[in-house]
This record gives sequence, structure tokens and C-alpha cells, in this order.
Amino acid sequence: MSSTRRVAVVTGANKGIGFGIVKALCSKFDGDVILTARDKVRGEEAIQKLKNLGLEPKFHLLAIDSLESVFTFRDFLQNTYGGLDVLINNAAIAYRIAATEPFGEQAENTIGVNFTASMKLCHALFPLLRPQARVVNISSLVGHLSMVPGKKLRDKLGHPDITESTIVDLMDSFIEAAKAGKHVAQGWPNSTYTVSKVGLSALTRFQQRIMDTTRPDDGILVNSVNPGFVDTDMTTHKGILTIDEGAIAPVWAALIPPGVKSPAGGYIWNNTQVVDWVNGPLP
Repeated sequence: MSSTRRVAVVTGANKGIGFGIVKALCSKFDGDVILTARDKVRGEEAIQKLKNLGLEPKFHLLAIDSLESVFTFRDFLQNTYGGLDVLINNAAIAYRIAATEPFGEQAENTIGVNFTASMKLCHALFPLLRPQARVVNISSLVGHLSMVPGKKLRDKLGHPDITESTIVDLMDSFIEAAKAGKHVAQGWPNSTYTVSKVGLSALTRFQQRIMDTTRPDDGILVNSVNPGFVDTDMTTHKGILTIDEGAIAPVWAALIPPGVKSPAGGYIWNNTQVVDWVNGPLP
């Protein structure tokens, strides 16, 4: 039998910024906080670290690029809580600069996890969102539209009425161009991670528009967040912010009080400043 207890979910949270977000939410969120990870051992080790700090997160296995795993998790939330109050899409991958895999392969895998899998997770979990729910898509400082050199691409991605299918088509076109070695000539940046995060930021704006259209009275907010340049495995520990500092803006966006109507579909900087995603300027 499901409970009405509030619940927050953080994907890819066994380390890095996701771990920091869970840590902060355990102290600030009134409800259960679920740390998810694709690896059971690493996830449970992360839970133990937090319990050693006196916190009480819960763990659930979740590989966002596996629909079977996603549907199992969806059913768990439905059966246990009857809904979802906070979703933080943090799970992501990034290839090292020195990676030897072909660029086209890097593009397919990076877009596949950071954009496509996150989108499909939202498809599965958005029906569970309760009124006043908060969704936070972890973007990046390179997830701003200005990181795309080509004006035609920027105009398409930044169009206020862009559809999800158009964003998907653009991500697919980048993958094909990357495989052919033509992505730079077509106006894309030479970074698969950048394109994936720009795509996620564009998706955020679409998702908010859909919430406003299909559930106008429910006050659901969807925002993307640049957590800053954080000292994590993903940045090969070159980041200047701590994990706790990187969690500040995502947690702020997750805990926007009920009834507050903005930011909505926004792009939030790591200092919680809302930045114009299309026109800038960047802080």
C-alpha cells in the first residue's frame, strides 16, 4: 500500500555532485531522499557514508539507460509513495579529453545517456509528479546555448516553441555529423558533453511548457542548473568548487517553496542566479 510521504529522487548519486545533493537534501527536505545508482555495491557504500554522518537516505538501483530498470523504479515509487515530489536528473557520463574512442562513438554514447536516457526517465516518472513538484535537470556551464557556434542551430534550439521531437532530431543529427566528421562544419561544438548538456537545457524549457499546458494549476517547476566547475571524477578533480558547493544551486531549485512560480523552465547558475539561456549574458 502506497504512502503519501514526500519523496525526492537523485539519479547517479553514489559520488560527486549527486552525492552532495543527497547529503544536503537529507538535512533540508521534509520526506524520504532516495539515492539511486546503477551499481548496487557503490550505491550501498554511499548510503553507509551518509549514515555515518547521521543521515538517513534510502537506496534504489537505477540505470537510467535501461528501460527495464527505469520501469522497475517507477513501479517502486508508485507502489511505495503513490507519487513523486522532487526529481533531480544528475546521472551523466563524460569522456576524458584523451579518450581514444572514435568521436562518433563518444557522441552516440554521451547523447544516449545524458540526453536520451534522462528524457526517457522523465517520460516514465513525470506522470507521478505531485502538485508543486520540482524537477531539476543538472546541466553545466557548457550547457548554455551560446556554446553552440552555429547561428542556425542556436536559432532552432532556442526557439520558444521547440518540440521534444525537434530536439531529438537535432541531437540525432549531431551524432550522424560526428560519425562523418562533419559536426564542426555544421556549426556544432567539438564536444559531445557540451552538446548533450545544451540538449538537456533545451529539453528543460520544453518540459516546463508542457507542464504549464497540461497541468496549469499544479505549480510544477522544471529548471536546469549549472552546478559550477566542481572537483569530481568527471572533471578529473580540476574543478574549483567542493561537492557541497556544487550541490547548492540544485538543492535550491529542488526546494523552491510551494506557490512560488519562478524560475520556471529556467537556466540557473551555480550562485542561484537565473540566466537568460538564449541571449545571456553569462555571469
